[in-house]
Amino acid sequence: MSTGLTSQERIRRMIEHKDADRVPIVDLPWDSTIVRWHREGLPDGADWAEYLDVDCIRLVHPDNSPRYPIKLIETTPEYRVYTTQWGATRKEYYANSGAIGYLGYTVKDRTSWSKAKERMQPSRDRIQWAELDSQYRHWRKHGDWVMGLLWFGFEVTYSHMVGSPLLMAMVEDPEWVLDMVNTMLDSSITLLEMIEDAGYQFDAIMWYNDMGYKGHQFMSVPMYRELFKPADHRAAEWAHSKGLPVYYHSCGNIMPLVPELIDVGVDMLNPLEVKAGMDPLALKARYGDKLAFHGGLNALLYDQPELMWVEMERIIPDMKAQGGYIIGTDHSVPNSVSLDVYREFVARAKDLGHYD
Repeated sequence: MSTGLTSQERIRRMIEHKDADRVPIVDLPWDSTIVRWHREGLPDGADWAEYLDVDCIRLVHPDNSPRYPIKLIETTPEYRVYTTQWGATRKEYYANSGAIGYLGYTVKDRTSWSKAKERMQPSRDRIQWAELDSQYRHWRKHGDWVMGLLWFGFEVTYSHMVGSPLLMAMVEDPEWVLDMVNTMLDSSITLLEMIEDAGYQFDAIMWYNDMGYKGHQFMSVPMYRELFKPADHRAAEWAHSKGLPVYYHSCGNIMPLVPELIDVGVDMLNPLEVKAGMDPLALKARYGDKLAFHGGLNALLYDQPELMWVEMERIIPDMKAQGGYIIGTDHSVPNSVSLDVYREFVARAKDLGHYD
């Protein structure tokens, strides 16, 4: 086990652009990756991050959805089809849990949205109190980094609730888009404040907002400023008013939007998706005094681990300078990665990420 700083202490120092004992290491394996690792020696019931002695980020995520019924529609040996609390119909493959398809949505227009909105009033029963109570003490005792998760913005609305009609609405009915985004944010903030009022404390506030794909963004900079930046700014101001840094996740190529996120008040950006066109070293050189970073190691290189080791040697030394970095892959760890390969990744990350 580590004898230096805790995850909480390391990550805080990175966000403050300070050195630590070493750079934190934080990743997100697929569920099917964890299944594989259990076959390869990860003990049953073990927390994979604690077992491999990497840093632990814990998310507290209350449910601000319309709470539509979750129903299993079809199950086969390869996949299952089910409806979600957001009213989406999803197809999820067991062997590749990172591959999820959306087959349909309940919310399609203003009328269906108005019905969903009525179902989204915040209430205490949307918070997993029993789970929080049973896990929170362990997280704090273990020195984990605990983040409150807000659930709003482009990605949540597009991927989880509306689908492609949102893209047309962004042009033709921006007021509807703004209503959805702000309703989600208001509800999400209220629920996290309920949790804080009950005595649970966060180290940061996070939200997901994938705004890019390979090579491009889903929207122009002016459209982001009109439709999504005001809510991002309001969320960041709320977090900062509590003395909490903002951790922002956006997949895809969002290089033109990075200055906007700095202006919003984002403190740490993740995952720096290299395979989509993000350049972690360029980001560090241009914005490293204003922004901390997490990720930036191309997950495709796991298929040839020797290439991953070379990339780590290229990326980590510059990214760790003056703090401001968490080591991680540029999205998640797929199930093509064996436990032994990932164990080697951790060993090399600790060596390269060590501060003298």
